[in-house]
Amino acid sequence: MAGTSSGIVAGLTAAALGAVGFLAFQAQATVPASLGGRAGASASPSTTATGTPGSDPGSTALPGGSGTGERVVYSLGANRVWLVDRRNQLERTFKVAPGTVDPLPGMYWVTSRSSAITGTDGVPIEHVVRFTEVDGLAVGFSAAVSSPVRPAGDPNVRTGGIRETRVDGEAMWDFATIGVRVMVIR
Repeated sequence: MAGTSSGIVAGLTAAALGAVGFLAFQAQATVPASLGGRAGASASPSTTATGTPGSDPGSTALPGGSGTGERVVYSLGANRVWLVDRRNQLERTFKVAPGTVDPLPGMYWVTSRSSAITGTDGVPIEHVVRFTEVDGLAVGFSAAVSSPVRPAGDPNVRTGGIRETRVDGEAMWDFATIGVRVMVIR
């Protein structure tokens, strides 16, 4: 019996190490060229802007250094979102209004979604796409049901909702399913 148990443990350990190695390979493959030093890891020049990510808050061009492949790019400085397909082609871009709590720049994945709930500010919201937490507060994209895109109500209330219009919220909902990458840049 001891030989069987140790064989099972060894098999599970090998499988876990293989999974970790595969995930590390995938993560390394999505590192922007400016960070990873790999040739060909950046997006094609026809779909990206030059300069640092989010360097021109007025620009609607996809920022350079925002990764490759299917992803949501969220610029903290420009308060703008880009939806980018698997072929690295821009599908849509739009302005958003951030909550009072920002995520740190980095790579995240969509972890949960809700079709309709009440936000932490008491506003009914729809098309909620969450991708991280900050100090126990969920952070994600959402659209207020009865009001235009604007910052969440009381600035003293901690909110992680990044508000978008209802039309943009529907586009985000259709695009950002569970597991889709979210790149947060300055």
